[in-house]
Amino acid sequence: MTLTLHVIIHGRVQGIGFRAWTHHQAELRGLRGWVRNRRDGTVEAVFSGPEDAVDAMLSVCREGPDGSRVEKIDTDAVDDGAFASRFEVRATV
Repeated sequence: MTLTLHVIIHGRVQGIGFRAWTHHQAELRGLRGWVRNRRDGTVEAVFSGPEDAVDAMLSVCREGPDGSRVEKIDTDAVDDGAFASRFEVRATV
């Protein structure tokens, strides 16, 4: 079963390579979707794939890359969208 989550990651998550790290982690798990910085200092992402892979992605996001400090993660289930076959990094909004 495919699970698709819209995620907002709060904390020290910009300026330390969080997007690139997220991209790499998502590709390791075979997820589709995207990640981008937001002007409010958060990182926004959509993770889509098998439920266990999405759950694993959330687990690693709670830790984040070196130099990050994740304070909280907001998640909302969304309809499976039309995503590219790979995970992508999007421009800041």
